[in-house]
Amino acid sequence: MSKPTQTTGRRNLLKGAAVAAGAMSVPMISVAQTTTLRFQSTWPAKDIFHEFAQDYAKKINDMAGGRLKIEGLPAGAVVPAFQLLDAVAKGTLDGGHGVVAYWYGKNQAVALWGSGPAFGMDANMVLAWHNYGGGKELLDEIYKSLNLDVVSKLYGPMPTQPLGWFKKPVARVEDLKGLKFRTVGLAVDVFTEMGVAVNPLPGGEIVPALDRGLLDAAEFNNASSDRVLGFPDVAKNCMLHSFHQSSEQFEVLFNKSKYDALSSELKAVIDYAVQAASADMSWKAADRYAKDYAEMQSKQGVKFYKTPDAILRAQLAAWDKVTAKKAEENAMFKKVMDSMRTFAQRSGRWKNDTDVDFKMAWNHYFAQRKS
Repeated sequence: MSKPTQTTGRRNLLKGAAVAAGAMSVPMISVAQTTTLRFQSTWPAKDIFHEFAQDYAKKINDMAGGRLKIEGLPAGAVVPAFQLLDAVAKGTLDGGHGVVAYWYGKNQAVALWGSGPAFGMDANMVLAWHNYGGGKELLDEIYKSLNLDVVSKLYGPMPTQPLGWFKKPVARVEDLKGLKFRTVGLAVDVFTEMGVAVNPLPGGEIVPALDRGLLDAAEFNNASSDRVLGFPDVAKNCMLHSFHQSSEQFEVLFNKSKYDALSSELKAVIDYAVQAASADMSWKAADRYAKDYAEMQSKQGVKFYKTPDAILRAQLAAWDKVTAKKAEENAMFKKVMDSMRTFAQRSGRWKNDTDVDFKMAWNHYFAQRKS
């Protein structure tokens, strides 16, 4: 057996040093820990709105690769629906899902994002104003002025909401006067101006109040939500078309401290999930709302009526009167109104000039023809 030479020993020593150096140069691969954020929606668990909230959470969870998890809870799991904003700001909850109009009591200007005719813009156009016309900056300014430690992201354009559910159809403005009616946001002031007795109840409390006679009529939002909440069980007449909430959208809230602690990559996941969920929500709504709209007529005896133009014009007149007064009293209210008006005049004109009358085509193919 030959002895190792001095040269061989030196060679082995150098090889060992190289291996050690190589090992030291390999970056340490960290095992990512999961950050779990506890979210609550403002919607009952059975409502499609809570399903939309869960859809948004799932998109984040799927894209975050295990580094971020949104745990979604229904209304009332931690706090009542109308207390969500404060709970997120204080850190009682890490985030939530609702609508801006629910924070009407904080500063009435926030209700402009969800209430009223929005100068003729639909919900998607309001989101365009919010994201590209200065709305986001204004909403952030309002929350900051209220010392609310939140990050707000709007998404999910809602279709026009019905005037509401009634014991019998309404044909004239006078038919609304004195009715005990549920709505929220600036619609409270508009209907009050029209002589209605308004009670702004959360979604889960509306049908029981109708059933007990505490309300004569009420609105919530859409065919799927209204059906699952039980509106057809207590009223058989629904009036379609209204300007009280014709352009609403959803809001996702994050506690600002929790949000700021996330990596830039996870913040990007949250932002792109907002955009993805916005499109997906509008697609799902078109499918599900249409099915429930048809089945409420065929299976539950519900009759839908178009709200008379006289009532719609009365809404616009009441809206103008209410908002003019509030703009005088609240500088931020006026600031938001002016910003929205400027965007609507330019973009609304473009949309109205370029959109074809899709109802004409639908009627061509599906409307019953007289023989």
